[in-house]
Amino acid sequence: MALPVQQQAKYWGIATVTFLGIMWVLGDVILPFVLGAAIAYCLDPIADRLENMGASRGLATGIITGLALLAFVMAFLLIIPAFVEQASGLVAQLPEMFTNLQGVVSERFPELGDANSTIRQSLAALGETLRSKGNQLLDTVIASVTGIVNVIVLLVIVPVVAFYLLYDWDHMVAKIDALLPRDHAPTIRQIVGEIDRTMAGFVRGQGTVCLILGSFYAIALMLVGLNFGLMVGMVAGALTFIPYVGALVGGALAIGLALFQFWGEWHWIAAVAGIFFAGQFVEGNILTPRLVGSSVGLHPVWLIFALSAFGTMFGFVGMLVAVPVAAAIGVILRFGLGQYQGSRLYKGLAERDEA
Repeated sequence: MALPVQQQAKYWGIATVTFLGIMWVLGDVILPFVLGAAIAYCLDPIADRLENMGASRGLATGIITGLALLAFVMAFLLIIPAFVEQASGLVAQLPEMFTNLQGVVSERFPELGDANSTIRQSLAALGETLRSKGNQLLDTVIASVTGIVNVIVLLVIVPVVAFYLLYDWDHMVAKIDALLPRDHAPTIRQIVGEIDRTMAGFVRGQGTVCLILGSFYAIALMLVGLNFGLMVGMVAGALTFIPYVGALVGGALAIGLALFQFWGEWHWIAAVAGIFFAGQFVEGNILTPRLVGSSVGLHPVWLIFALSAFGTMFGFVGMLVAVPVAAAIGVILRFGLGQYQGSRLYKGLAERDEA
């Protein structure tokens, strides 16, 4: 005999509260396991494809892990030091850039030469803040990143967790499926399958878009000779995961740097702007439709809200789980709306009259 609806709702509510409580209490302790699970989830289709080609699960997992570790080591040795160097150089040059800005503004707007001008005093205060706080801000950001994603987590725990989860992924899915309540197993499988398609379409697809755009921006900006082009490209590519934010932040940063570096050489400034316009055109018309698709079901506003809310409540771990949780909530809400629209509560007596 099936449990009453109220009792089922109570149990699912307790499970949800328990999940949120665990995230709240453990916080960064579960970070390597969340990262490992996310990596295993993204790599599982590749392992399945290698299995279909004749490799065992262990061999497929070993091949994927080896290639992933090689790519990570190369990025850690080649890209990350250059990124940190460019970030440090940008902070060091901020006072000089600000001085140049003051000169340009004073030349274009001589009325600001008055030492008692409110705008001039504000610019002077801003310049002093940049001089005194720039290096401190960079050190704080680097220290925060190091505290969240430390070397041990990156080099030891996350790869080990990802390896074992990837190796046992299909076995774990089968075990969980066997524990589903028999009365609701078909419905749960349907909902979970829709959640998986939504997450796969967004996370894997959008991750590929971020990688392609980040590489394009970084290479193109360095080719036109923009200082700190690698850093700007990586930042823009990473922020592309959040709709519209990557283009706005990356474009504003790149064009702002181009104005300081190429002032008077408008063709180079136009080239920098053209790089971002081209990137956005390719993303909107080619990459996103092909890699992400239009049926993902994650509205940009809903995604931004989920990232903001979970990031505020649970920190970095919350931002990692924001997209899967947002996808799951969206699918469940759509399923609930479908059930409601097919119920007597929605149709009322009109359905009986039509019959």
